[in-house]
This record gives sequence, structure tokens and C-alpha cells, in this order.
Amino acid sequence: MTSAVLRTSDAQRPYADSEPLTLEQLPVPAPRAGEVLVKIERASLCHSDLSVINGSRIRPLPMALGHEASGTVSGVGPGVQGVKAGDRVVLVFVPSCGHCKACAGGRPALCHRAAEANGAGDLLHGEAILRSASGERINHHLGVSAFSEYAVVARESVVVIDDDVPLDVAAMFGCAALTGIGAVIHSANVTEGQSVIVFGMGAVGLAAVMAAVQIPGTTVIAIDPLAEKQALALRCGAHFAGPPAEASDLVAAHTQFGADVAIEAVGSARVMEACLELLDRGGALVSVGLPHPDQMLNVQALQFAGTGKRLIGSYMGDADPARDIPAYVQMWRDGRLPVELLHTDTKPLAEINQGLDDLADGLVVRRLFTCDAV
Repeated sequence: MTSAVLRTSDAQRPYADSEPLTLEQLPVPAPRAGEVLVKIERASLCHSDLSVINGSRIRPLPMALGHEASGTVSGVGPGVQGVKAGDRVVLVFVPSCGHCKACAGGRPALCHRAAEANGAGDLLHGEAILRSASGERINHHLGVSAFSEYAVVARESVVVIDDDVPLDVAAMFGCAALTGIGAVIHSANVTEGQSVIVFGMGAVGLAAVMAAVQIPGTTVIAIDPLAEKQALALRCGAHFAGPPAEASDLVAAHTQFGADVAIEAVGSARVMEACLELLDRGGALVSVGLPHPDQMLNVQALQFAGTGKRLIGSYMGDADPARDIPAYVQMWRDGRLPVELLHTDTKPLAEINQGLDDLADGLVVRRLFTCDAV
């Protein structure tokens, strides 16, 4: 099978020239107990992939990249239940074990066993199964490795969906929609009549906008430096949109004392600091983006105890994928979540390195790839 493999995090831009991802031929692995073999139909390029490319997220190399995808089950290993060959599935990058402290407490997105396996490049039920033609270990990306013709994943990494959901749409429910919608519904717990400002109109930020406008009486402000993304945010339902320089004026004009909720989907400590200043007393800043590990916050500590402001971390939107993906898909069916607006275009996997440049430059929201043999 053809897979996009990362062997160095030192590649320089433009990535179309340095080609950090190489298309390699790997043997198709057989699923072990508790695992599923999936034919990847569509794989999305996400900023989390880019963070591994540029070294912001340290992962063991070599690694077969990609984590947001839809596919068709080709086979299952021993003991797998609830999934069969031919099923369409959305892949999920946190395969919750169901037994650890986080899972037992109703927060499967924070599964301890999944975090350990994902960090090591392994799968939930065993060590990495991918190998090069010469037998070299190839690490898995977030238990998925979707930039490939096939992926072996834990049963817990797939959610079965109905055949009526287009594959392009389905792919985006595994990360962008799950994270952005969950940040609003679960992490921030936005309630009727609140004001919400969202920074960063990538796929996650736009999904957050879509979710926030579904709550009655909300005022939703979208912030992005690119006029094209401001316009897309308005198409997704935002009531107001503008560049970062106008954020303070927009909040002053359309809220009484400040925003009730700020969602930071950029991945910047400086933007997080700016968000805190725009909050009303008792407001919540929800951190969704992935800043470089070297970035540090420099804020007045008194804001928290003195004004009741809250800083909330949101990983995968605090989602329960088995529960939330079907619910979000139904919202899409009902016309309330136009996730298709996130889809910029679809390209062959051979153009993956150019896709990295286009994503970094803000030229695409979600570029999907077909992962057929090259």
C-alpha cells in the first residue's frame, strides 16, 4: 500500500520542494485482536499534521501521518464487535479504552491509555504494526495514519456511519467538527443568550461558529486576518466578522461588558492573552489550538480570582465520539451544521507536500486527499 511517511522534522519551507512526506510502499498489515482494517477513502489535512511536520508536536519518527479520515472496513480482527466488512466509518484519533480514570469519569477524549499509545506511535491494543518493505518499524500517527491506502486501527478508533453521508463530509467529523463543536457544547457549555468570539477561522474555528449559532440568542463574532475566511465565517452563520485589529471594537459594539466565551483556535499564546482581555467578568477562554511548546502565557494572574475569568483546555472538544459523531451527523442532515463549507477541494495523495504549504499559508480550510495507489 502507498503511505505518506515522515522521516524528519527538519524540512524547510516550501514543503513542495523539501518534501518532508515521502510516498512509500508498505506491506498491508493484518488486523490483530481488537483491531480493524480500513480502506481509506478520504483523508483530511489538518494543522495537527502540520504541527508534526514543523516540529511543534514531537512524535517518534519515522511515522505514517494523517489522523482525520473516512473509509470502508475491509476486515476485522478476532473479538471485534459492532463493525463488519463493508461498513462506512469515521476514524477517531483518541481510541478511548473505556476503563481508565478519564474514561470512567465520562471524559474519553482524555483517555490515559490512548494518550500513552498515541505518544509512543503505537495502537491501543498493541505496539506499532506498520513496517517498511525492509522490516523497519513505522510509527502510527494518533492511532490512525490516514494518509495511506489502508489503515489498521483499534476498534475504538472507528465510528460506523450510514451510507448516505458523503465521504468528503464524513471525514471532517473525526477531528474538525468533533473538536470545534465540542469546544462550544461540552468545554464552554455555551448557553442561551451568551456572546461568543472565535479566533481563527480554520476548520475547527468555523465548526465552533456553526455550533455556537445553533444556541438560541447567541451573538457570534468571528476573527481572522484573511478577508476570505471572514466571509466564510459569515456563510457558516457568524453574526459579525473582522480581522484581529477590530476584535476589541466588535466586542464593544455587540456585547454589553465583554464576551462571555472566547474560543482560541489559532494555537498562539499571544492570541490567548488577547482573548482574556476581551472577556466579561466570569467569562471563559477555551483553548483549542496547539501553540508551540516553547510559547508561554504572560497574563495578569489577578484576572482569574479578581474577575472570575476561567481558562479551559479543550482536547478533541471533550467529546465522546461514539455518542457525538452520530448526533453531529444528524445535525448536518437537518441542515444545522453545513460542514461541507469546510471542504476546499480534493487532491490525490501525490500532492500532499504542496497541501502542507497551502494549509500553512491559509489558502485552504480542509483539503481532502484520495489515497488510492500512486
